[in-house]
Amino acid sequence: MKEFFESELAKRGSLVYNYIRADRFQNRFTGEGIHDSVYLYLSGRQGKSLRPAVLLFSCGAACGNENIALPAAAAIEVFHTWTLVHDDVIDRDLRRRGGYTVHEEFRRRALDLGYSGDDAARYGTSIAILAGDVQQGWSVSILSELEARGVDSDVVLYLIRMMETDVVLTLLSGQTNDLVYSKSKIETLDEEMILRMLWKKTGALYEFAGKAGAMIGLNTKDETNELVHSISQFTGRCGTAFQLQDDLLGVTGDAKKLGKGVGSDIREGKRTLIAYHAFVNADDAQKRRLSTILGNESASDEEIREAVDIFRELGSIEHTRALAESYIAEAKDFLKTVPESEYRDLLLMWAEYMVNREF
Repeated sequence: MKEFFESELAKRGSLVYNYIRADRFQNRFTGEGIHDSVYLYLSGRQGKSLRPAVLLFSCGAACGNENIALPAAAAIEVFHTWTLVHDDVIDRDLRRRGGYTVHEEFRRRALDLGYSGDDAARYGTSIAILAGDVQQGWSVSILSELEARGVDSDVVLYLIRMMETDVVLTLLSGQTNDLVYSKSKIETLDEEMILRMLWKKTGALYEFAGKAGAMIGLNTKDETNELVHSISQFTGRCGTAFQLQDDLLGVTGDAKKLGKGVGSDIREGKRTLIAYHAFVNADDAQKRRLSTILGNESASDEEIREAVDIFRELGSIEHTRALAESYIAEAKDFLKTVPESEYRDLLLMWAEYMVNREF
């Protein structure tokens, strides 16, 4: 079953990335660094395509044609990519998908051109910001191509407005919360605040993917339509579970599989549900120890392992895993109103994949 699903996922990924890599797009991105920065995450080291795949599955589950929805699937992958490029700048991450982040790649290129250290860093950051800006505008342009495939223009405009207003504002609100929470005393937070932040950062875009796929499949902009509502609620809850699993992999995963370092969330002081649960359940000695490690950018690998051991001892990892699984169970209830089909089965398999993946 897993091999079948991964094969279906790979098929959609190939369709989406072939669309994105078409010469008609690549030839337009000219200028110093623009092409390479825009395509750095979209060329040799593409993502898992979970968002575009679920959009296509959702379209099929709503009795639509996947081929018609392909521009929307490509648009959501490009849209997701600009958020990664900018997030990497904000988090000062150096690795993404087994290679350098955009800002780090272009910092290094600047050094090779003879830039000083500070000027090279500024150049790398500037290129990453510009690349993300290009990708966001490009995602809108791609989404508009739905009309040429027969989707009603009112539906296309509705999806563009939703993506560029509701989704953008929600994502940026979640990112802002993440920044503020990381500098707040952890005991001033609560579980609901953290879960809400996770939905904004991750669940909202997955919810949009499901909603857009269903709307395209039905060729409607009616958000109250039962299929549209059920599928979008399903994908939104799975999206939150995805972020919880991401947080788990951030402390228990394999760095080689992840393509980035394990423990970065701890060093950055991220207020993950794991860290919050551990802190509020820790004794005084454990709290003091966690306080010296969480948010310590210079924490050693040994200290990171010590923090993870405390997480395990206090049941924080199991608590987070159980919560992710509960979101998946809740999400599946929404599919009960979706007609049985191969696409409904793929949605169910996609949900399980979200919390069982290792990267």
